[in-house]
Amino acid sequence: MTILWLIERLLVKPTEGSLTDVVITADWRCNGSQESFSGTCYGSCSFAPPSGSFTPYEDLTQEQVLSWCYANGVDQSAIEANVTQQINDQINPPIIAPPLPWLPPVMIVPPMLPQVEPPLVNAETPVAAVDEQPVVSDDPAA
Repeated sequence: MTILWLIERLLVKPTEGSLTDVVITADWRCNGSQESFSGTCYGSCSFAPPSGSFTPYEDLTQEQVLSWCYANGVDQSAIEANVTQQINDQINPPIIAPPLPWLPPVMIVPPMLPQVEPPLVNAETPVAAVDEQPVVSDDPAA
């Protein structure tokens, strides 16, 4: 199973005290996949104004912003467990809807296609002769 975390959008305050382009919210998504099955969770995480070190907006990395999300209430393990469960539920559904037991089974039969037999041709008969049909007329004089 593959799990991938993404930051999809950042909301910034143009100025916060002497700082510029201060990230206040990150929209995140956790995607998972296994073969043809997939799951996802998404959300937003808000941040308090920075105190101490500050990374300029243009120098931020996705990993850094994700670490802020994890440090501010996004439970990485719980989210990944949720995505994993979504995929497992597709592979082995916990609830199914079988046919009603008192109804006879429904058989789906594909439609029959008409069988067309090609004309028989032997090696001595020209193909054009096989395709030609005699002309039949209702005119007794013909």
